[in-house]
Amino acid sequence: MPAQPPFDVVNVCPSRAIPESTGHAVFVGTVGAAPATAYEELLVPALFQEWTARLIDATGIQPGHRVLDIACGTGVLARAAAARVTRNGAVIGLDPAPGMLAVAKRLAPEIEWRQGTAESLPFPDASFDIAVSQFGLMFFADRRQAIREMLRVVNSGGRIGVAVWDSLENIPAYAAEVALVERIAGQRPADALRAPFALGEVDKLVALFTSCGASRVCATSHVGTAKFPTLHSMLEADIFGWLPLMGVPLSQDQSSQVLKEADDVLSSCVTTDGRVEFQISAHIVTGEKA
Repeated sequence: MPAQPPFDVVNVCPSRAIPESTGHAVFVGTVGAAPATAYEELLVPALFQEWTARLIDATGIQPGHRVLDIACGTGVLARAAAARVTRNGAVIGLDPAPGMLAVAKRLAPEIEWRQGTAESLPFPDASFDIAVSQFGLMFFADRRQAIREMLRVVNSGGRIGVAVWDSLENIPAYAAEVALVERIAGQRPADALRAPFALGEVDKLVALFTSCGASRVCATSHVGTAKFPTLHSMLEADIFGWLPLMGVPLSQDQSSQVLKEADDVLSSCVTTDGRVEFQISAHIVTGEKA
């Protein structure tokens, strides 16, 4: 039986491209609401939820702060930040993808959601106390410009912070999945799976922040736990969620073959009760505006 996606993927209309020379994704354009819903339901609880408190703590978000969440996706970080700033503060979530923003608005209509890109933030200088981006920096078309924009929109003494995944070789479970997908479906979908792990070198991240004018730059590395209900739900999160978002969906035959072979390739990640858990590491980098 061919694998069937848990939603209709025809709404994916991305101009998100994976440059052939680098394999790094550039997150711009349109994402349909169906893949964005799958992203929220499959990937947010499994991967992203646990990192919100760490980034919020690292940047010092407090009640009363004005916070901008850049590349907010479906809003997991913005929702957590809104709880921290309370009614005395304000949070704005910004993303280029209408589908992501539609899901974010449905989940948290009380937060202001704006469409826009990290390289050209649609806000005046010194509009916020803190600007953050969780697992978005690796997808920006111009990372230096994005960091300069983050510094521009925070006030003097304001803080910026990002979370990025560690290098793929340090996360064996995903390295094995990428190798499996590449063998079955080729380089482009494999490169789409590699893209989130493109900024795993801490020294380069610190140098990037410093070169953009950030002061008191600090980088810390953390180990979290990825948790999926089953092995197939882990694979389906990428096959039917992530890859369509990146504009490189697999065929039904390819999807079926990946799911079939994953039982052997990724068996070491499966617990005795059938769940999937494995360590996944990330870096949090913060800086201040002088």
